Amino acid sequence: MKFYLSILLLLISFIAEAQLLDGVKLQFTKADSLRGALRPERTCFDVNYYELNINLDVETREISGSNKMFFTTVENFSTLQIDLFENMFIDRIIYKGDSLDFKREFNAVFVNFQSTIPVGAKEMIEIHYHGKPIVAVNAPWDGGFSWKKDEKENDWIAVSCEGIGASLWWPNKDHLSDEPDSMRVSCTIPEELQFVGNGVLENNTVAFGKRTMTWKVSYPINNYNVTLNIGKYVNFQDEYYSIEDSAKLILDYWVMPYNLEKAKVQFEQVKPMMAAHEKYFGKFPFWNDNYKLVETPYLGMEHQTAIAYGNNYKTGYNGYDFSRIGLDFDYIIIHESGHEYWGNLISCADVADLWIHEGFCTYSEALYVEDLFGYEKAIQYVNAKKPTIGNKHKILGEYEVNEEGDGDMYNKGMLFLNTMRHVINNDELWFSMLKEMTTREFKHKTISTKDVINYFNKKTQLDFTSLFMQYLGYSNIPQLYYSVKQIKGSTYTLSYKWLTDVENFYMPIIIKVGKKEFRVEGSNELKVLKIMKKKNEKVKFDEDKFYFKTMKSTF
Repeated sequence: MKFYLSILLLLISFIAEAQLLDGVKLQFTKADSLRGALRPERTCFDVNYYELNINLDVETREISGSNKMFFTTVENFSTLQIDLFENMFIDRIIYKGDSLDFKREFNAVFVNFQSTIPVGAKEMIEIHYHGKPIVAVNAPWDGGFSWKKDEKENDWIAVSCEGIGASLWWPNKDHLSDEPDSMRVSCTIPEELQFVGNGVLENNTVAFGKRTMTWKVSYPINNYNVTLNIGKYVNFQDEYYSIEDSAKLILDYWVMPYNLEKAKVQFEQVKPMMAAHEKYFGKFPFWNDNYKLVETPYLGMEHQTAIAYGNNYKTGYNGYDFSRIGLDFDYIIIHESGHEYWGNLISCADVADLWIHEGFCTYSEALYVEDLFGYEKAIQYVNAKKPTIGNKHKILGEYEVNEEGDGDMYNKGMLFLNTMRHVINNDELWFSMLKEMTTREFKHKTISTKDVINYFNKKTQLDFTSLFMQYLGYSNIPQLYYSVKQIKGSTYTLSYKWLTDVENFYMPIIIKVGKKEFRVEGSNELKVLKIMKKKNEKVKFDEDKFYFKTMKSTF
């Protein structure tokens, strides 16, 4: 019985880590291209600011309202594309007091202007819409609204839309490459409820049985991070002081009233986590918007400055030891908060590169462990995740069709970055590279895998292109083929080479013989070393610092 239970838990944890679809989609449609590609109707303008105003009808599960989209023209155009799901209805689009013509094609909406809008123009359109948004069946793994009740039978509503896209519930330019510089969201709800959104609360008014709350985001934000959390919340706050300059950060917590005392204890984990993140990645990147945890009826999501928390105030993953080595931290707090740097501060420009969010964020868990428990414990944490990795599909997705890669991007991404650390073999350089990524090089930018590779190559003055592509662009990890043959007495030859999908692959190897350990270079070419060892001593390879497979050969 214990065996079957352990297998079940392993499967549950694997599914939990793979919050994205694992299958490979072999065929794509025009709808996929309209959603995922940067067509001229999208590249012609740059979004500066959204002002979203909605009314939410709890009884009918309908939303209605408007979105003002402020943008700068990048190329002359007379037609632009916005996005809103087909089940949602656009009532009118207003430009300078007039209604514009528009045409739908799947979830894309093409808006026609009466004259050409010139380069450099700063414009605004106001989109009025309504509809019943998709209901999430299994949030957050599928997108949509969660219409739930709390333990006291009060309405409890939340939205999650990573992957599927924010256009399932509000009209916008739904492409990761274009983030607004700032945003406001106002939501009108029954007066007994509260709306918690991203950023800082600006307004909270009640009139005629309705409550309207407005939240202001003062930093760039990717669209899927924009969220609604609606319920009968109670709010409490704490403070974190920067290890860099002692500046005060407000820690803002919104929870169910019956969980208030639990939350006060559980959320104490936030401050040491903040210190670890600041050590490795710099100060919390959205300082002026505060840090929030918001209790949700689903497990969790990295909504910028309004992190969805649904781990039931348990350790690990809803009570399961997600570390697999006996650590008892709250996984949802640590993982989703890591996304404030990896995913929110630094975002991929195409969902095909989502490993940048998930791989680096999962690696941030290991650095959190290292900061609190030491290097050896962090290495154990990294390698404990190996059984969850399938290595059946590549973790890069298909570009321009809104297709993410395999769910291996979480733990395989972490193991790859742990490998990169030990390939570079210079912790001072490694940690300075990570912090420079978040504090300067890619701060508030949307980037690609190519950008990451170029950055690593530039900072190390080495070419890691083949190494990156083997781990990201293929399902297989490197295989070390080797053989050990006795020449005479205690003299042996060790023959070895890397077997990879890419050409010109280079990665060092740490060889252990008895108590001796030495590091050698490895490539696709056969290399032969003369080693000394006792007859009963085994030749081993360090598979904790590097992620690969070994296979004995006859050469």
